[in-house]
Amino acid sequence: MPRGDSLLPAYISFPELHKTTSTNAQGVFSLMALPEGVFNIAVVRPGYEAYSSKVTLGKEQPGFFLEMKQNSAQLQEVVILGEQQSNAGKTANNIETLPVQVMRQQGAMNLSDALARLPGISQLSTGTGISKPVIRGLFGNRIQTVLLGIRFDNQQWQDEHGLGLTDTGVDRVEVIKGPATLFYGSEAMGGVVNIINEKPAPVNRLRADVTTRYFSNTIGYGIDAGVKKSYQNFYFAVRAGQESHGDYSDGNKHRILNSRFQSNVVKATLGFRKGRWTSDNNYLFGQSFFGFLMDAYQQYEKSDARWSRDFSRPHHAVLVNIFSSQNTFAFKASKLKLNVGAHWNNRDEQEGSSGISLSMFLQTYALMAQWQKQLAPGLELVIGSQNQYQVNTNNGSRIIVPDANLAESSVFTYIKHEKERYAIEGGLRYDLKNIATQPTGILNNGNPYTPGYTVVPVNRIYNVVNGSFGTSFFDSRHYILKTNISSGYRAPNLAELSSNGLHEGSVRYEVGNVNLKTEQNLCGNVYAELYNSSVSIYADAYLNHFLNYIYLHRDSAKYIGFAVYNYVQNNADIKGLEGGLKLRPCFFKPLTMKVSYAGIDGRTGKGEYLPFIPAQKMNYEIKWQKSVWRQTRNMFLSVNFVQVLAQNKAGPFETTTPAYHLLNMSAGAEQYIKGNSLIFSVAVNNLTNEVYYDHLSRFKYFGIYNIGRNMALQLKYQFD
Repeated sequence: MPRGDSLLPAYISFPELHKTTSTNAQGVFSLMALPEGVFNIAVVRPGYEAYSSKVTLGKEQPGFFLEMKQNSAQLQEVVILGEQQSNAGKTANNIETLPVQVMRQQGAMNLSDALARLPGISQLSTGTGISKPVIRGLFGNRIQTVLLGIRFDNQQWQDEHGLGLTDTGVDRVEVIKGPATLFYGSEAMGGVVNIINEKPAPVNRLRADVTTRYFSNTIGYGIDAGVKKSYQNFYFAVRAGQESHGDYSDGNKHRILNSRFQSNVVKATLGFRKGRWTSDNNYLFGQSFFGFLMDAYQQYEKSDARWSRDFSRPHHAVLVNIFSSQNTFAFKASKLKLNVGAHWNNRDEQEGSSGISLSMFLQTYALMAQWQKQLAPGLELVIGSQNQYQVNTNNGSRIIVPDANLAESSVFTYIKHEKERYAIEGGLRYDLKNIATQPTGILNNGNPYTPGYTVVPVNRIYNVVNGSFGTSFFDSRHYILKTNISSGYRAPNLAELSSNGLHEGSVRYEVGNVNLKTEQNLCGNVYAELYNSSVSIYADAYLNHFLNYIYLHRDSAKYIGFAVYNYVQNNADIKGLEGGLKLRPCFFKPLTMKVSYAGIDGRTGKGEYLPFIPAQKMNYEIKWQKSVWRQTRNMFLSVNFVQVLAQNKAGPFETTTPAYHLLNMSAGAEQYIKGNSLIFSVAVNNLTNEVYYDHLSRFKYFGIYNIGRNMALQLKYQFD
């Protein structure tokens, strides 16, 4: 139980059992119907340091005492690596956590926009709606996204295909920076974006909430509402939301026509516990529309009204249906985790004509099994297997990648030895993947620029062994030192193997290569942090070496005036440094001052700069925050200054980008009203209305600047 102030409860959860409760005014809590075994426990309370540990539950559990500490400069959350819950400081992997409430307080317009505020993370964007995260210079099929416990794939291999996910019903996003192939497999060679669903309601409680948001620049709005309830052995949740944005305006107040976007989401959760079996079942329906430009003059047309949400112009339409079932079978000394899922994704593209040009339907079926055994106190063994089967089908009038069947399977083992002040972990993994294209006809058939190209059949098997080994040394009040070396891989995607035609969204004529080899990497990472209750300083250095790195190389030829790009391979190196300083003055604890730096250098074996490498960035923040004051909590006022240096190390088909600066401010609080709570916040991003190009903005090639000043308002009412 937490000692001291009893105004606010502490929230206790067993993440693997999907069970949550809260303390009473005396700091006492109780949970019933818990199975025997070793489980992670996490405790969170405003104004206190997060607590996490493993506890052993038995039939005659006498109870236990938990003592929480006042906030310090070092806060280590419980994070998820694979299906393993761990304290972030006690794993060799570099994991960043971003709660959804922080995203909304900062006025982020989407998940990628929010993640881009973390050191070492940027976003590849096509306006404000189409974007995807870039982790240490890697994106697309080198970054795996996990949603509802399964791999998320919405044909994000193309530059202008965004992630397209909202934060509706999300608790937090965890980002693993660096290869995570051991647990996640293919396409995790650059990192993982793990989107964690909202927690169930506390046991025997009904909760409901409604949130509204407004964005001044896009005249955009967001609204979502949900209700959830938990019993001792059963829980459910339902949530729905909509976001809609008009065209944005840059710092010169020029409106960028057809940069609008909209999304609709419905989510449902049903979970139960029966003896040793815990099952968490989720369904997600999502429908999104993203306008895009096809020429540099579109921005100057003024035929649409400022509020218009019309999508008759060129746009992507993405339809998502996901079902997943995450199951844990708890035994006295081990656990078996079994996750199954199905993901149906349909991506349509209208390119200016009255009908749909591209229509790609991707079906994904996934199965993951992990057996976890506590061999001894602090010694854990994991043996697992991941399997996935995909079917890609074209239904549109034009084809840019062929119909195909893709299957992959793996086995892996992992062991972790954790003591009071250090942890050693590592493992090996074997993957087998088959890509088989189907008779598809003519690529780009029906397009006026068709080259009459017939798909070259592909039936390739890729197999590879990967591994990871890391150490972490830590002291709860002084230091963390991590070393990690890990490898990753990915097979070429369908576009890289079989493209042959014009991609309107990227304004490139791309040619694939059926002889591309497996892309592999080996990454070494060293992380060091020193801290006490008032100051924290860290440095994080890495070197990522690639064999057979796949990238686009511009040809001297042109087709109907468009530049031709070929997919080629070469060895490459990406290296970088991240660091930061955090101060909480002992004479004024509510004040926190932070500064961080991230810089990346990426080059091929021939010495050419790699494309899509973000510029060096400095981030400064001063934040005043008071956890509790009477019936109000989490009051804050934040000033953030972002300094982005010029990027002169441009790839062969890129342009250099000048430096720019952004000033952001935000404030908010949570007010208790008769047992319920009202959360409100306001954020103003690009306060000075800076006119700038971000290096990873694809709009800069049209001479279009990034978004100007934008004020975001949030109002959330929670019924408890």
